[in-house]
Amino acid sequence: MIDSSGQKNTRLVWILAFVGIAMFGFGYALVPLYNVLCDITGINGKTNAQAVKEVVYQVDKSREVKVEFLTTLNESTPLLFWTQATTMKVYPGQYYTVNFYAKNKTEKTLVVRAIDSVSPGLTKDYFKKTVCFCFSQQTFKPHELKTMPVRFVVSPDLPKQYKTITLSYTFFDNTELSVKK
Repeated sequence: MIDSSGQKNTRLVWILAFVGIAMFGFGYALVPLYNVLCDITGINGKTNAQAVKEVVYQVDKSREVKVEFLTTLNESTPLLFWTQATTMKVYPGQYYTVNFYAKNKTEKTLVVRAIDSVSPGLTKDYFKKTVCFCFSQQTFKPHELKTMPVRFVVSPDLPKQYKTITLSYTFFDNTELSVKK
């Protein structure tokens, strides 16, 4: 039985519509699937999204852990962004504070959000922040400079094979998103 060209075209439209819907569904499910995969494998470097209470730990002065601080900007974020120190030697169990600085380079008010990550990803459960500018959006007036402290502790339970932890922040401009709300 030979299909007419109209029937072939109708069938092709249905196939293409199904493929389009399947692609949209797959794209929509990517973030939750990524989070599940990273949680299972332990490679997700996201830290706690909110402050943890300060807990008194037994300070382990028998070892030091090097903590590196990286600052980056999304390409469309018009800020200057830097840290007080690029590295610190810390004792597990002792609390430390490091200051980060950001300055609005524009004549307009900016609303930005910092996303943090810890590397290696398996150390994220041992890196605890009690104060961080990444817990909420930041609003910068034109040319405003802000000092933003981060208070943290490396848990003494950190496995001994980890000698260096890298804490990275990337600022994203959310000004357009906050205006639409």
